[in-house]
Amino acid sequence: MIEPGDSQSASSPVQARATRRLISPLTLRILAVNILALAIPVVGLLYLGPYQDGLLDAELDGLRRQSDIFAGALGEGAIRTQPDGAQALNILHARNMIRRLTAATPVRARLFLTNGELVADSRSVGGRDRMVQIFELSPPHESSTSVEHLMDMLDWVFDALQGVRDLDLYQEPQRQSIRDYPEAMSALSGDVTGVVRADRDGGYMLSVAMPVQRFHQVIGVLMVSKSGAEVRQTIRDVRLVVVELFAIALVITVLLSLYLAGAIARPMRRLAAAAAQVRGGRELLEIPDLTHRGDEIGDLSGALRDMTSALYLRIDAIERFAADVSHEIKNPLTSLRSAVETAARITDPAQQKQLMAIIQEDVQRLDRLITDISDYSRLDAELSRESMSPVDIGGLLKALVDIHAAAHDEDSGGDDVAGGVPRFRVHIAVGEEDAETALTVPGWEGRLVQVFRNLIANADSFAIPGTTIDIEVARRGAIVETVISDTGPGLPDGKLDAVFDRFYSERPASEKFGMHSGLGLSISRQIVEAHGGSIHADNRRGENGVIMGARFTVRLPI
Repeated sequence: MIEPGDSQSASSPVQARATRRLISPLTLRILAVNILALAIPVVGLLYLGPYQDGLLDAELDGLRRQSDIFAGALGEGAIRTQPDGAQALNILHARNMIRRLTAATPVRARLFLTNGELVADSRSVGGRDRMVQIFELSPPHESSTSVEHLMDMLDWVFDALQGVRDLDLYQEPQRQSIRDYPEAMSALSGDVTGVVRADRDGGYMLSVAMPVQRFHQVIGVLMVSKSGAEVRQTIRDVRLVVVELFAIALVITVLLSLYLAGAIARPMRRLAAAAAQVRGGRELLEIPDLTHRGDEIGDLSGALRDMTSALYLRIDAIERFAADVSHEIKNPLTSLRSAVETAARITDPAQQKQLMAIIQEDVQRLDRLITDISDYSRLDAELSRESMSPVDIGGLLKALVDIHAAAHDEDSGGDDVAGGVPRFRVHIAVGEEDAETALTVPGWEGRLVQVFRNLIANADSFAIPGTTIDIEVARRGAIVETVISDTGPGLPDGKLDAVFDRFYSERPASEKFGMHSGLGLSISRQIVEAHGGSIHADNRRGENGVIMGARFTVRLPI
């Protein structure tokens, strides 16, 4: 249990958690969300699967066009007609043509006969029995940088995602045959086929096989191949640009996130610390005023300030209420104690009977006072738990007036004694067919009954017997207004608002003392304000300014 003096210990856990944190959890969450939002499109850009497929398709189309040109040139210049009319390939001319055609291009061309024999290779020199293969040397090896290691890692990850490792590995046997290449075998039947394979360095090897023919007779198969290094380098260059832009955007995102988190976390920590001090402190503490921000934190600051002000007002009200209750209870208790002490000393039966009547009245007054105090103190809690429902104010007032009139008849035995009792006249300022909907408000019906019953009884107690108490109900825009006017002496000057104070006891002179606790109008105002409405009192005056009675007006929103 925390005593009022333990304010420092009450607030220390919150403050200790704030001081232990090097980085606010809110900052980490904002950083995580912003970095994730940035990383998702970056990963999509780094994937580049469709872009890479488009580059490979473009390379294959280029190879098809080149192979078509090469095959056409061979068909026209490297095929001779034998004496028997058969078409035969001039191998020597074919080798020279292939070497000349591919000299200025990065492609490799190989020519196979229909029997599967390799007879020409643009990367080989010499006859078919003494071929010398030409290889391009790799550039001098340079030390890899951290960026290159990063790019190698990205290549490895995205190659796995794109299925590059699932491609067939390009292998070249020492003695090549057309049967080593499925696309070349397909070209024997006249088909043009392109194939993408993976090379040993993790790149691509592209090849297109096309039949070499003349007069629709297939003389051989030309296979044109090319390394996919350009495609690989293009993809790598694009990824490098994306990574560089990502790095720049990441730095900006982190800085902006830290700024945003600071703009949120710092005032939140201030508000939390202030709230912790309010929770454990005794002196009047003020929540930091951040309403100038114009954002949700400013709204929170304003709400906390309002809540704190309302809390202190409620504490003050409770203290005043306790003081008022103590004062009001002391009066009947003092009278009761005096009557009991006196009754113990006297022996006269008549005086004892009179004292017992005083004791009984004081007990009834205490009971009435305690009941009203209990109702007043429970009112807020009960209203917060109950749910509102539609209440027809016109019908409610008619029923209350009928009940009040019936109670008068029962008390008087149906006789019009002492000049008669006040009569009630209810006037509803809408058509009967519209009254139920036009005068319906959301509210707690039992509590609204308590308000209007109290006002009706109050008007009845002050009104001149035989006169009429007017009750008018009307719709005023979005407000249902009820006005109860009596014919009594009116309200004292300067007391129009004081009549709603607790324990206000201005009662008719003819009324027996102690019949009311003075909480009725105070409870009524509390109930009406809980409905979002208002209640006020004024005096009815004639043309000459003479007071003709009191008037209470209740406004409830529809």
